[in-house]
This record gives sequence, C-alpha cells and structure tokens, in this order.
Amino acid sequence: MNRSLWLLALAQGLFLVNNVTFIAINGLVGLQLAPFGWMATLPVMGYVVGGAVATPLVARSQARLGRKGSFQLGLLVALGSALLAAWAAWVQSFGLLLLATVVAGYYNANGQLYRFAAADLSAPAWREKAVSLVLAGGLLGAVVGPHLAAWTRALLPVPFVGAYLALAAVAVLAMVVMAGVEFPKAPEPQAAGGALAGRPMRAIMRQPVFAVAVLGAALGYGVMNLLMAATPLAMQVCGFEFGATAQVLQWHVIGMFAPGFVTGHLIRRFGTLAIMGAGVVLNVLCVAVALSGVEFAQFLVALLLLGVGWNFLFTASTTLALSTYRPEEKDRAQAAINTCVFATLALTSLASGALVTTQGWMWLVLGSLLPLLLLGAALVWLRQRNQLVQPTPSS
Repeated sequence: MNRSLWLLALAQGLFLVNNVTFIAINGLVGLQLAPFGWMATLPVMGYVVGGAVATPLVARSQARLGRKGSFQLGLLVALGSALLAAWAAWVQSFGLLLLATVVAGYYNANGQLYRFAAADLSAPAWREKAVSLVLAGGLLGAVVGPHLAAWTRALLPVPFVGAYLALAAVAVLAMVVMAGVEFPKAPEPQAAGGALAGRPMRAIMRQPVFAVAVLGAALGYGVMNLLMAATPLAMQVCGFEFGATAQVLQWHVIGMFAPGFVTGHLIRRFGTLAIMGAGVVLNVLCVAVALSGVEFAQFLVALLLLGVGWNFLFTASTTLALSTYRPEEKDRAQAAINTCVFATLALTSLASGALVTTQGWMWLVLGSLLPLLLLGAALVWLRQRNQLVQPTPSS
C-alpha cells in the first residue's frame, strides 16, 4: 500500500460520485423530458453506450498518453459533459441531455480502468488486494452520491441543474487528486518491425479462463445495472419520495464497495471461482427479496444484496482476468473486457426502462434470473474443466 494507491482509491471514489449521481437523477430527468415514458432511462443508456463507443479510444489514449495523461483527459471530458447536462436540464432539452450523457461515457470508460491500474501500483503478490482496495474507494460514491443528488436537486429554479453543476466541481477535484498519482512506466507496446507485441486478441479470448472472467464482469454488471437503473422509477411508481430512493441507492452502493476492504483477502483464501459463485448466490437472494414485495424494506435489502453480489463478481472477475494476459497485451485485453461490459450495460439500460414502464418491477426482477443462471453454469463448467489459472504477474 502506498500514497499513489490511496490517491487512486480516492479518484475511484470521486468517479463513483459521478456515476451514482448520474444513475440517481438521469432516469428522473429523462422521465420529465422524454416524449414517451419508455424512453425515461435512455439517458442512463446513453452513459453506457458512450462508454462502449469510447472504449477503443480510451485504449489508444492509454497507449499514447500513459495512465495519468489518459485519466486526466477523461476527467476533462467529465467536466465538459456535466456542464452540458446542466445546460440541457436548464433549457429542458431531452436530445441535449442524451448527447451530454453519451459524451460522459468517455469518462465512464476511462474510470473503469482505475481497477486495472491498481495492479500497476502494487507488488505482484498483492494485486488482488490492490484491486479490491481501489474498488473500495467507491464507498465515497455511496456516501456522497445520493446525498449530493438530494441536496442539489432543488438548488436552482430548474430541478437537477444544481446536481449537474456539482458534478462539474467533483471532476475538477478529481483532476487535482489524479495529479498526485505516480504510475510506473508502461512496457513498450510495439515489437520489432512495428507489430503489436504479444499474442493476437483472438488467442487471448479463446482461453476458457478469460471467457469466464469476461462473462462474470459483463453479466454481473449487467444484472446490477438492470435492477439499479429501474429502482428510482419503480420506487416513484410505488409512491416513495426521492429521499427514500436516495437512501436505498446509498445502501446499494455501500454494498457495492464496502466489501472491497475484505474481498481481496477472501479471494486469496478461497479462490476466484468460489467468490464469483458467492456473488451469484447473493444476486439470487436479491431477486428473492425483491419478489417478496414492494415495501421500503424490500427495496433496501434487495439492493444491498445486489451491491455485495456485484462486488464479489466484479472484483473476482477482474482478478481472474489479470492471469490471462501479459503486460504488453494489457491495453487490448482490458479494452476487450470493458467493451463487453459496456455492451451489456447498454442492453440492460434500455431493457430496464422499457420493462419497468411496460411490464412492471416484478417481471423485470424475474427476468434477471436468466443471466444469473447462465453465469452460474459457466462457473460450474470452468471448475469441471479444472482450467482455473492462479494469478501470476501481468499488468
């Protein structure tokens, strides 16, 4: 553990302040401005679609500018997109809001690499703990994000304009924090003759361990996004005030990141597949609680379980993926992982708004069992093949 690693964890926390606040308010602002109700979560979808589109651009900026330069560029985009979203809310333009969230997706794609960068700042033997610690920095987003949305939603005459302006200030603060992080020099990405060093991407992707790691990250994030993005709308339909929604989201994000202080220890003791399996079980428990009713307690407990399940799945999947590529392959491999994650997020963001506004909360929750069953089957398959590779020095 070192100064740069702690600063990166703080940057992760500020990234999650942005992320959680966007999730908390974009669907509600979209519901106000969208011409049709099913389009309410399109601004949430825009955030992840923008991330998917930006992922190859971020990979190139990482290779050309290095970790710090690329991360600072992402924060500059975060500042501009927050100001654009504030203007969109002020002039009541749904199209402009969509544009702002798509642009903000570049920051989303950039921030998704913080967890991989944690491995660069630690000794190889402690990578899973470094990844877990940086993800635990997102706890700041759990504490600040929902409160920031609640405190600033009525700060100006037009609802939520103040929240977007507050996110612009958060981006400036994050730029100051990132300036203090010192990353080691990356390995030369080019081999002799100008060809890319390392194996081709198709060879990396054919590895069973890599495939399951990608599936765990993508489906784990997808199920979490499907339910979390729909929660503000579902709770509004059920008659809850925004303050109650903010409290549920706060405990959800606490569940996402508070376990980060111990997840690395659990992975070292029980292994990545066991922790991923525990994440699947927690997600199934979340579905069971959500199906039991629509009282405040059910929303709170279900979203808390969903958060802890996501933490186990995402941290363990990231750790598992680190063992499947070499240092010179990391930009391509990490970009491929994040592309799959963002594609899944885009699909679930659209499905979330469409299902919750047309079929209702219960059918949406029930539908989330399908990807969980698929992921559980993949974990059983990998264990039976005895293909689990223990983490070795890579990125």
